[in-house]
Amino acid sequence: MEVVYITIGVSIIVAIFFFIIFIKSVKSGQYEDTYTPSVRMLFDDELVAENDKDKHKDTENTSQSTKNK
Repeated sequence: MEVVYITIGVSIIVAIFFFIIFIKSVKSGQYEDTYTPSVRMLFDDELVAENDKDKHKDTENTSQSTKNK
């Protein structure tokens, strides 16, 4: 029976800890922006395409600089 009391006490302490962390994140503005995550998936493809172009340009520049040597 003592184990049940210990378990309840530990779970209350853990719950209070997570509640304090939640309150701090709400006060710091963690959950302010609710619009951007809903539309972010619509723009991910464009960002990936731009990153691929940048990588392609970097590899071209690298291969040209090695040819010049």
